[in-house]
Amino acid sequence: MGKQQFRETDVAKKISHICFGVKSAEQMRQQAHLQVVSKSLYSQDSSHTPLAYGVLDHRMGTSEKDRPCESCGKNLADCLGHYGYLDLELPCFHIGYFKAIIGILQMICKTCSSIMLSKEERQVFLDHLRRPGLPYLHKRGLKKKISDKCRKRSVCLHCNAFNGPVKKCGLLKIVHEKYKTTKKVVDPVVSDFLQSFDLAIEHNKEMEALLSRAQENLNPLVVLNLFRRIPSEDIPLLLMNPEAGKPADLILTRLLVPPLCIRPSVVSDLKSGTNEDDLTMKLTEIIFLNDVIKKHRMSGAKTQMIIEDWDFLQLQCALYINSELSGIPLNMAPKKWTRGFVQRLKGKQGRFRGNLSGKRVDFSGRTVISPDPNLRIDEVAVPVHVAKILTYPEKVNKANIELMRKLVKNGPDVHPGANFIQQRHMQMKRFLKYGNREKMAQELKPGDMVERHMIDGDIVLFNRQPSLHKLSIMAHIARVKPHRTFRFNECVCTPYNADFDGDEMNLHLPQTEEAKAEALVLMGTKANLVTPRNGEPLIAAIQDFLTGAYLLTLKDTFFERAKACQIIASILVGKDEKIRISLPRPAVMKPMCLWTGKQIFSLILRPCKDCPVKANLRTKGKQYCGKGEDLCHNDSCESPRPIVVSPSGSGT
Repeated sequence: MGKQQFRETDVAKKISHICFGVKSAEQMRQQAHLQVVSKSLYSQDSSHTPLAYGVLDHRMGTSEKDRPCESCGKNLADCLGHYGYLDLELPCFHIGYFKAIIGILQMICKTCSSIMLSKEERQVFLDHLRRPGLPYLHKRGLKKKISDKCRKRSVCLHCNAFNGPVKKCGLLKIVHEKYKTTKKVVDPVVSDFLQSFDLAIEHNKEMEALLSRAQENLNPLVVLNLFRRIPSEDIPLLLMNPEAGKPADLILTRLLVPPLCIRPSVVSDLKSGTNEDDLTMKLTEIIFLNDVIKKHRMSGAKTQMIIEDWDFLQLQCALYINSELSGIPLNMAPKKWTRGFVQRLKGKQGRFRGNLSGKRVDFSGRTVISPDPNLRIDEVAVPVHVAKILTYPEKVNKANIELMRKLVKNGPDVHPGANFIQQRHMQMKRFLKYGNREKMAQELKPGDMVERHMIDGDIVLFNRQPSLHKLSIMAHIARVKPHRTFRFNECVCTPYNADFDGDEMNLHLPQTEEAKAEALVLMGTKANLVTPRNGEPLIAAIQDFLTGAYLLTLKDTFFERAKACQIIASILVGKDEKIRISLPRPAVMKPMCLWTGKQIFSLILRPCKDCPVKANLRTKGKQYCGKGEDLCHNDSCESPRPIVVSPSGSGT
């Protein structure tokens, strides 16, 4: 019952490493629970019954609270969902790996799929790559060296085929300029071949313009066959791990269909149907195009028509992954913008920054900040309005039962009070706004949980965004005060990089005793007076404090009695006790009694004449030494008596 500290149950197991790789078509099939083949979402008989083997088949999980998953039988809260898969009629380029595919094609022969390196070069690079613990930057440098060597070679050393530059040509299209070369050719085979081109141009001048366009189109099917024929011993030279994925896995032949819980259908009240998720709609388009290609191939349609359908299928697969593509032809551009997987993950609203790293939390408040020099550096003033909403689950015991009864009687509207009460061995909470609070208070027993208001002395976490270093969030002690702003001492502005021109700050109330202790010890302001960057003090007297102290202690600063008393009274603002101060003798007696700023400053901290203990107006024990005229808080000091202010101007 109540919030408990998280304790690791199985500490014997530790994650050694995480490896990211590419799933092969076979691994996708093994992970999935069913093959998705139907382009229709719902059956014709009922508009709310998902079609079997469709994109909304409930064997892939559930997105409704009242309907269990058909694979595992669990409800929405417990079922993580199950994958499906769909086979593409023709392979497509993966938009995320498109650059990597071009990089691999530049390193291999476009005829026999061997890497364009000699035996000696291959052995040297393999020896480098087999070194244990090779850093990422070294691997990157090696890949660049291998790539440069491969691109400089025009003829394959294994099959003597010509190889020219490989480049992107339009959206998701790759061309190989087989006979193009920019450097002076040394290879005799290549020079003989190019001489034959020169002879041909002499006989037919029209060939000169066409020679530069002598290129072959590398469509996904050609590239897939090339990648499948790459020898396994050459894969490490492409800087790929054969265990994490092979080059052929970079081409899409099969798509995973994500579980229903991440693409729920929203039932619309205005229309009779439902609003489907972008991913669901994109998957139905892909299945529809698959069917179109299949029909055209079976009916023996023109090749040009099939290629157009193939291009459209490639575009839909790319938009499914990344919907922010540039260079889409006007005749193929989607009418409605959708969110792909990339858009779900990246950016401020994405999964990582929006939902995992930073998310909306309970027991937090946010409002404007303002200064209060009368607070200590480890205190923060919290408005009563906030303190009534932020609660702490206090367990009732013999020591605090009377206090808890009082808080329960006060209820949610009076501070300090309580909002909820949860009896021992009961799951249900009782809201204290309604019901007989007197009776509830009397029935309170040790072990019950009372969600009480935030009170003075509670540990809170105070944070200003942007959180640029660890001191942007620190622990303070709460002081519940009137008004509507969070207030703290100006000395703590530097670590937060705060000013009072409308800044807002967040306040969090830890919910367990362990969290409170950890916050105070590790994140308390007193534990973070200096910056961990270079040891400079960050929390220190700044601006108004220094200026005020300087102006107060100038040589020619004199105050009459009324002004002196006003300044001393302002020092004592916020103190609980009623303190009466005896002014020292004035520095100037005639023509009128005047006190210097240094005399007022010394009242804050000056020693008692009769004992060595220093007196401080900000301490709790307030006693007056009988033999001296100074404030003293030493219990062993003789003849203490209360402070009195003399009616005369001398202040005896």
